[in-house]
Amino acid sequence: MATVDISRMSPRERLDLIGQLWDSLDPQDVPLTPAQTAELERRMATFEADISEAVTLEEIERALDRN
Repeated sequence: MATVDISRMSPRERLDLIGQLWDSLDPQDVPLTPAQTAELERRMATFEADISEAVTLEEIERALDRN
C-alpha cells in the first residue's frame, strides 16, 4: 500500500481524498444506528413533502462560487 504524506497536500486535495475514501465504502460498511435511521427517514419525508422547494446541487455550487 502506498503511503501518502497528507501534510504536503492542500486543503482541496485532502477534501478530495476524503471524498474518494468515502465513495470507496459500500453502504453496509457504514451501519446506521436506529436514531440515525429515524432521522434519515424524517428528513426524507420532509424532502418528499416539500420537493418543490428542493435546490439542485448545481444551484448550490453556483451560489457558493458567487461568494
